[in-house]
Amino acid sequence: EMELPDTPGRFGEHVANHVKQYIKEKKPELLDDEDFMEQMMDFINLLVNNHNASNDWNDVNALDKYTPLDGYLYLSWHRYGFKTFFDILLNTHNNGPGWPTLDIELNKEVTQIEWPQDYKDKVIVTCKDGSVYTAQSTIVTVSVGVLKERHTNLFKPKLPEVKINAIERISIGVMDKILLSFDEVWWPLDSAFVGFLWRGEDKKKVPKESFWTTRIFAASRPMGSKNVLTFWTSGEIGKLVEILPEDKVKRECRQLLQKFMGADIQVPEPSGIIRSTWFTNPYTRGSYTFDSVACAPYPNSRTDLAAPLTDSSGRPRVLFAGEATDETHFSTVHGAAETGYREASKLIRNSQI
Repeated sequence: EMELPDTPGRFGEHVANHVKQYIKEKKPELLDDEDFMEQMMDFINLLVNNHNASNDWNDVNALDKYTPLDGYLYLSWHRYGFKTFFDILLNTHNNGPGWPTLDIELNKEVTQIEWPQDYKDKVIVTCKDGSVYTAQSTIVTVSVGVLKERHTNLFKPKLPEVKINAIERISIGVMDKILLSFDEVWWPLDSAFVGFLWRGEDKKKVPKESFWTTRIFAASRPMGSKNVLTFWTSGEIGKLVEILPEDKVKRECRQLLQKFMGADIQVPEPSGIIRSTWFTNPYTRGSYTFDSVACAPYPNSRTDLAAPLTDSSGRPRVLFAGEATDETHFSTVHGAAETGYREASKLIRNSQI
C-alpha cells in the first residue's frame, strides 16, 4: 500500500518513485529494461488519468482531501441501472408515492440568473425559450465546466471575485467511455479486464491519425452486461475521441483489441457502439473535478465555490451544489447528492415557514 505525502506535490512523481522502489525490492532486473519501465510508467499514468479525469498524472495533487466511503465499494446497482438512484431521490422506489409538490421542467436551458441585493426582491431565472421564474432562492448545480464557460453572462450582477477565482482555479477533466457490443461473447466471462501495455517499438509504428488508440488505458466488461466491452480514455485524447467519426472509433477499437488478443483469437465486428461526450456536451463541459497541483496554493477553492450569494440582509439567495463543491467526495455521484441535501438544508433553516 502506497502512503501519500503530507505536503502538496506532483502525484505522478510520487507514484513513479514508489513503483521504482517496489520493483527494486521485488524484481530488480526489470530496472535494466528501459523500454518496459517507460511503457509501464506510461500505463500507470493512463490509469491515474482515467481515475482522476486528468490529462497527465503530474497535474494531480499528491495531497488531496478525498475521503473514501466505508462499506463494500463494489456493490453494483447495475442490474437496474442508475434509474434506481433517481427512483430513491424521487421517492418512487418500490412503488413509492413520490413527492406530490415536486415539479420538474425538462428542456429548460437557463440563460440568466438575476440575484437580488435588496432582501425584498426575488431571484429571477430566465430561460432560453423566454420563460421566466421567480423565487425566494435557487440552487445552482451545473458543473464547473459550464460555470467556466458561462458565468460571465449567466449571473446578474456578476459573481464576486472570490467565486470567479474558485471557478477558474478548480480543475475539471474528462474521463470518457467507449462501449462496444457484440452479438456473441467471444472472450472468457471471467476476463473482466484487459490492460493495453505497449512495447515502445510497436507504439512508434502506429500511424499519427490513429495514435489516440495508444492512449486507451484498458477494456473491461461492465457489471450487468455479458456482451459489452468498455474502453477507457481521458484527458485531451478523450476530448478528441468524442468528435472522431463513430465508424472510425468502432473500427480502430476493434483493431486495438485484435492486436492485443493475438492470432489465436478472432475479434468479431462489433454490433453497436455508444460513447460518452462529457466535454462536447454544452451542459457538462467535462466529467468531474480533481484536486490539481495548480489549485494546491488555494485550498479553500471548493468552499469558496460552495458559498451562497446573499442579499443585503445576509440571506442566501443563490446557493451552489454539485460534486465540485464537496471537499471530501468530489468527482462522485454521492458527493453531488450530499451537496444537494446540504444546500436544501440551508434553505429549510432559513425558511420562514
